Amino acid sequence: MSTNALYTDLSGYYDLMCADINYEAQSYSIKRLHQLLGNDGKTHLDLACGTGPHVRYFIDYGYKSSGLDINQPMLDLAQGRCPEATFSLQDMSQFVVDEPLDLITCFLYSIHYNDGIEKLKACIASVHSALKENGVFCFNLVDKDKIDNRSFVRHSAQYEQSEFTFQSGWHYSGEGERQSLKLSIDKKTGEETLSWQDEHPMVALTFEKMKELLSPFFDVHIFEHDYEKIMPWDNKSGNAIFVCVKN
Repeated sequence: MSTNALYTDLSGYYDLMCADINYEAQSYSIKRLHQLLGNDGKTHLDLACGTGPHVRYFIDYGYKSSGLDINQPMLDLAQGRCPEATFSLQDMSQFVVDEPLDLITCFLYSIHYNDGIEKLKACIASVHSALKENGVFCFNLVDKDKIDNRSFVRHSAQYEQSEFTFQSGWHYSGEGERQSLKLSIDKKTGEETLSWQDEHPMVALTFEKMKELLSPFFDVHIFEHDYEKIMPWDNKSGNAIFVCVKN
């Protein structure tokens, strides 16, 4: 099953798959970072917005928020959640906006969906073009050299008459600029179990390489991957929040 097929077929279950994510904490943390390091503006775009939960929180914080994604069923759900927002079907590696923005976000490691360094470069250039002076680009990243292929996240949830089990984990071969996100979904209804297995190709890079790509466009700040408190990255952990101010 292709990547798009998995997400299209199960777009109605996406929120269930992400039920353990604290969208409010993530959104509030990035709002604080924007207030600390960015301008005073309130226009916002969420890249790879999915069904729009982050957009919902930014609207509630007083932002004029919008989102883009490559999956129309996801965007349809996002529009229902955020009727006052604007959503567009675009690829984040090459997108356009109607007017410059104050804040662009990309949550849930979705920056890695730029499949290859060249697409990632194009995404960075698109973000830079879309931001106002002192506008901020925030995203989270995993360092390829610190991925543990044995580690995975797993949770189960009930929906209607079925039990779903979701599992995901990073995999990196140890060389090159490609990693993957491995996903498995089991849906058990009575005695019947349906299973989906998929592997999403993603760009792999170190934090140093990302800083190298960003530096011509942004002043780069790296923080610990902690949405409860703001702390500088300790130069050890393999997950971090990047806050990039347009220069």
